[in-house]
Amino acid sequence: MNNNIIEEIQELKKDKNAIILAHNYQPKEIQEIADFVGDSLELCLKASQVDNIDMIVFCGVNFMAETAAIICPDKKVIIPDNRANCQMADMVSLDELKKAKSENPGVPTVLYVNSRADSKSEADIICTSANADKVVSSLDSDKFIFAPDHNLGVYSAEKTNKEAMIVPEDGHCYVHTMLQPEDIIKAREEYPDAKIVVHPECDKKLRELADYVESTGGMVRLAKDPEIKQLVVGTEIGLVTRLKRENPDKEFIPLRKDAFCLTMKLITLEKLRDALRDEKFIVTVGDSIASKARVSIDRMLNLSK
Repeated sequence: MNNNIIEEIQELKKDKNAIILAHNYQPKEIQEIADFVGDSLELCLKASQVDNIDMIVFCGVNFMAETAAIICPDKKVIIPDNRANCQMADMVSLDELKKAKSENPGVPTVLYVNSRADSKSEADIICTSANADKVVSSLDSDKFIFAPDHNLGVYSAEKTNKEAMIVPEDGHCYVHTMLQPEDIIKAREEYPDAKIVVHPECDKKLRELADYVESTGGMVRLAKDPEIKQLVVGTEIGLVTRLKRENPDKEFIPLRKDAFCLTMKLITLEKLRDALRDEKFIVTVGDSIASKARVSIDRMLNLSK
């Protein structure tokens, strides 16, 4: 059955002159059929570089597809399931962000890519978990406003010795806050020879206990280190799929087997096929918001090239 659907997808992709982009947290079968798999920064860069295609099918969550639509206004951007939202992206409101800016005049605003398009239009620059410290370091200010992930804001401030004003106070990824220090303690006991890596969206106590703190893209690179044979991975379990596929001679253990993002798993092969066939669900961003958001995204991309 899957083979038939895969053939349909390949034919439709060719007919529609489309490219399939997938996040590291996508299900195994989606990762395997995608043209490119990466973290948020890598996907932003890839979307900005695609030429000679008419359609981008984004296998991820809503803010990712919105970002692609902003970067590529001449392309049709499709998300196979329009319920694939990111809870964190909805945690900061436009009013909240504007209030923080008005109370801190002249202080630059750094917005995590895990945010909606209208919020991005209020940012001076965007960051991802892979480049947050680099973005913050580039600011000509000892202070910065950061939204919406509290843990990444704290981490960025620590890495750069700057002061972060974080909005909202409780912004978080429910998957990464599920991970607890006792999970690392247990992993040390069960896998004494393993290295442990966690995502910067994790709590500070967890970051301090881990051997490494990396974005998912950083984890992919770390996994290739010839000195590392066994790695405990503190992020959404979908990344372990990619790590195992690319490093079959190594062992990768999820820090928690229930570290599972429900909306990342909404996209299936059937939905991907239907999205290509029916050209749904189209993701659009209004011109006024897109033009402002594009400035802050381009600033980040220019730092990353």
